[in-house]
Amino acid sequence: MMQTQEQAVTQSGQLSGSLSFSGSMSKEDEEMSKTALSTFRAKEEEIEKKKLEVRERVQAQLGRIEQETKRLANIREELEGLADPMKKELSLVRKKVDSVNKELKPLGQTCQKKEKEYKDALEAFNEKNKEKVQLITRLMELVSESEKLRMKKLEELSKSIELTR
Repeated sequence: MMQTQEQAVTQSGQLSGSLSFSGSMSKEDEEMSKTALSTFRAKEEEIEKKKLEVRERVQAQLGRIEQETKRLANIREELEGLADPMKKELSLVRKKVDSVNKELKPLGQTCQKKEKEYKDALEAFNEKNKEKVQLITRLMELVSESEKLRMKKLEELSKSIELTR
């Protein structure tokens, strides 16, 4: 009889513990989801900012290159009208323009690579988030089922105690 009462008290404590646990689990999960989402958004904004910075730098360099190319074309025309005393300098400037053009190509490729990495990361994040939602749903179902079974067992124990009186 004493042992049956102890079991009932223990099971009752487990039941109330599981109820509060499931309630706090949901709040914790919401907090974790909010934190993860805000972290994700912050990183997403940071990536967008960096992407825009790289694009702006690339555009600025392209603009400068176009200006330099036009300026060099004008200089070239002037030099062709004269003797070529600056041929070496003109050659150096052309080499620099070619060098800058070569530097631009990897920057563009890096930009494309970063965009692809971002899309892949976003897709992976969304998949994991879906999986988490499914697992939480299953957890809630299991907790609910467990509570029902324990309540049923408690009722049976209570009836058996009453019958023994």
